[in-house]
Amino acid sequence: MESIDRDEALALLRPERRQELRERAHEVMERCVEKRFDFCSIINARSGRCSENCKWCAQSAHWKTGCEIYGWVGTDACVKAAREAAANGADRIGIVTSGRCLTREDVDNVCAALREMRTAVPEIGLCASLGLLTEDDLARLKAAGLQRVHCNLESAPSLFPSLCTTHTTADKLATLRAAKRLGFQICCGGILGMGETDEQLVEFAFALQEIAPDSIPVNVLHPIEGTPLYERGVLDPERVVDSVAILRLVNPSTPLRFAGGRRDMSDETAAKCIYVGMSAGIAGPLLTTPGADFDDDRELALRAGYAVGRKAFPS
Repeated sequence: MESIDRDEALALLRPERRQELRERAHEVMERCVEKRFDFCSIINARSGRCSENCKWCAQSAHWKTGCEIYGWVGTDACVKAAREAAANGADRIGIVTSGRCLTREDVDNVCAALREMRTAVPEIGLCASLGLLTEDDLARLKAAGLQRVHCNLESAPSLFPSLCTTHTTADKLATLRAAKRLGFQICCGGILGMGETDEQLVEFAFALQEIAPDSIPVNVLHPIEGTPLYERGVLDPERVVDSVAILRLVNPSTPLRFAGGRRDMSDETAAKCIYVGMSAGIAGPLLTTPGADFDDDRELALRAGYAVGRKAFPS
C-alpha cells in the first residue's frame, strides 16, 4: 500500500472528503493491523504538585484544580495494581508519576517496585511514564525489569510551545531517543482537542511516524475546571473520528490506543474510532479522570471482529 504524504493527508480533512478519509483508514486497518485488541492499565503512583505548566493538566501546581495530592504510593500499591490489571486481562501495567523528572531516590523507589511486580505478576508487561529521563535513569530502570517507556509528544511541535513553556518537544525527544538506544519499547502519543488546526493535526501524525513508537495512546481533551484549557470544551465527536483516521493513515500498523477522554465518548463514537483506526485501549482508573471500563471496550472490540485476551509477554 502506498504511503500517504502530508498534502494528501491535509486534503482528506476537507469536509466533502470525510467518507473517503474514513474508508481509506478502514482499508489500512484491514490490511495492516493485527486483529487483536490489547489492553493496558496504569497506576497513578505520585499525584499533583507538578512543577510544569502544561495547560491541560490538573496535576500542575500552576493551576487550582482540586486534584488529589500525594507522594510515592509504595511498592505494595504497585504490586496490587499489577495483580488487578492482570486479572482484568491487561497486557501491561504502567507506573505513572507526576513531575518533570525523578530524583535518584525516586528511581530507587520505582526500581524496587518494578522488581517486586516482575516477581509477583510475571505474566504482565511493565511500562512507566516518569517524565523526562536521563540515559542513566533509563539504564537502572531497564535493569529492574522495565520494558516500555511512555513519553507523549502531546501535540504538534508547532503547537506545543503555546501549551507548555517549562519543557519542550526537544526535551521529550531526548528521553525517547535515549530509551530507544537502550532497547526499550516506546509508547508515545498525545491529546486531541487542544486547539490544533488541520495542518497541526497532520504535523502531529507525521511527527509520531518519525518516532515510530510501538504504541500510540490517543487522548481526547477532558476539560478540567481550573486549567487554562477548560473553556475549550469537549472536541466534536466527528472531529475525533477524523483525527483517528489521519493518525491511522500516517501510522498504518502501529496500535492506536484509547486513552484519556474515552469515557466522554458515546459507544457509537468509540465504535467509529475502532472502524477507522483504534486497535487497543487503556482501561481502569486513569490519573485525574475516570478511565474506560474493561468490559465495555472488550465488547466493542469483539463486535468489531477483534480477538481479545492477554498475549504471553516476553520476560
